[in-house]
Amino acid sequence: MTLILTNDDGIDAPGIRALLKAVDGEGIIVAPRDHHSGCGHQVTTTKPIRLETRSHREFSIAGTPADCVRIALNHLCSDVSFVLSGINAGGNMGADVYISGTVAAVREAAFHRIPGVAISQYKKGKLSIDWDLSAFWTAKVLAELRDRTPKPGTFWNVNLPYLEVGIEPAIIFCKPCTQPLPSDFRLEDNDFYYCGDYAKRKRDEGSDVDVCLSGSIAITELAV
Repeated sequence: MTLILTNDDGIDAPGIRALLKAVDGEGIIVAPRDHHSGCGHQVTTTKPIRLETRSHREFSIAGTPADCVRIALNHLCSDVSFVLSGINAGGNMGADVYISGTVAAVREAAFHRIPGVAISQYKKGKLSIDWDLSAFWTAKVLAELRDRTPKPGTFWNVNLPYLEVGIEPAIIFCKPCTQPLPSDFRLEDNDFYYCGDYAKRKRDEGSDVDVCLSGSIAITELAV
């Protein structure tokens, strides 16, 4: 049985190395060659997708996160048991899941009836992420989910809070937020510049946005 690791920040991003650490080095990495943050569930069907074999357990794909999962399931691994995507540098909660390539990778797996978990690390402003801490929390979350098999056509979405070292976050199962993302723009001449403040986004009480931004680990079960 094979564990697939992927992401949308690219195969050389620190988050996927933290994810590999969280699973004690197990699994096969099949990840995008390039950065694809915010690509949603985009797939490539009109041009070739180049594959680079870096080792027998690591493959770089010149495509999107969903492409990576499709190629992994159909051509690289015949016995995939689970797909993990992340750890994303930035939150993917509420409305984010429709934009996120991290989440799309696990959604693609769920379409194929393969269970999976998308993991994202909320990033507070320009402060750096402690990837070792993210890996530690991810390992705890995966242990919590080990005996909770998602229903067919569903998958887990996890958001880790930004906390100082030494603070232990609670793990809370919750519903996804239904509020919109910030949609503020600044107009200069005829050009619009996005200036939404992610941390000040609207939130439903007790939702994943509320839970994560309040300092706890938010876990939601999402349907495809």
